[in-house]
Amino acid sequence: MSTEEVAEQPPIAHGSGAYIRGKGAWLLGALLAYTVIILALMFFWSGDPPSFSPVKAAQRDATAKQREVVPGYVTVHTTIALAETLLHKSGGYFSNDIMPPGLIMDDVPEWEFGVLQQLRDMTLALRNDFSRSQTQSQDDQDLREAHPLFSFTNDRWILPSSESQYTLAIAHLRSYLDRLSDEDQTDAQFYARADNLASYLNLVEKQLGNFSQRLSASVGQVRLNTDLSDDPQARQSTPGHRLVVTRTPWMQIDNEFYEARGACYALIHLLKAVQHDFAPVLEDKNALVSLRQIIRELENTQEPIWSPVILNGGGFGAFANHSLVMANYISRASAGLSDLRELLDRG
Repeated sequence: MSTEEVAEQPPIAHGSGAYIRGKGAWLLGALLAYTVIILALMFFWSGDPPSFSPVKAAQRDATAKQREVVPGYVTVHTTIALAETLLHKSGGYFSNDIMPPGLIMDDVPEWEFGVLQQLRDMTLALRNDFSRSQTQSQDDQDLREAHPLFSFTNDRWILPSSESQYTLAIAHLRSYLDRLSDEDQTDAQFYARADNLASYLNLVEKQLGNFSQRLSASVGQVRLNTDLSDDPQARQSTPGHRLVVTRTPWMQIDNEFYEARGACYALIHLLKAVQHDFAPVLEDKNALVSLRQIIRELENTQEPIWSPVILNGGGFGAFANHSLVMANYISRASAGLSDLRELLDRG
């Protein structure tokens, strides 16, 4: 090949490879930055919301509105405060997120569902018991709307979204609270009676019993079937096995734990509110100290978790079992509720 032919050949584009490598490095850097941001948000948004004093919060709200803290005010205000915490805590509401980081933070939605269950039970008790003087009386118009709104599915993101329905429920509770503390309106009432309180505590006791069984199943249980015990005439739809074997799937253990933790967080605040509004009834039954002990047992479930994961060690093994520790506190609270209901039913 002559010197002239070599000189006429086009030059090699050395810059194209560098451009491709530079673009790949930029994409890799952007992906790395995105991952770091997601992990940082997951870290900051995964903590439990701070607790608050139901009585002090209700008193501040009543003072701002220039209203009296009438019977029931603390309980209703605490229900509203818990619902607002559910929606407006750090990071917002996660249960219906379809994008990271909420999509991959499965423990927080379980915590939220535990709180939501207690809101549903309290609004049911408000509608059926606390706001009614007798079984034949009419239920309150706002509570009639609030209860089904809180019962709306917790993971819907398209319209109507879960948040929008719960926000409407909060608005109805606020309307009920305003009418409750208005001396010129007598259609909204809160009856702090022993039978009403016993009905609500029955709901709570069943919830805690459910959590205790599910948490204990983290290591597997083989128990006798006691579904028809204590009633020789009792029947059930289909035959049951004499032995019942239950075990929580490995991937569901942390979900069960955080759902119970969220429920206990809500119950601590609701029972403190009940302690204030039903104080004369509890003192008359000499049951105030019993409720305080139940609250103390539930407060133990909110201790900081020092492990990065929920451990599931054996009963007497080398590693802890967080589910069994949680079940222990919940079982003791449930037993205390059973005794408290007996005190209230004695008349």
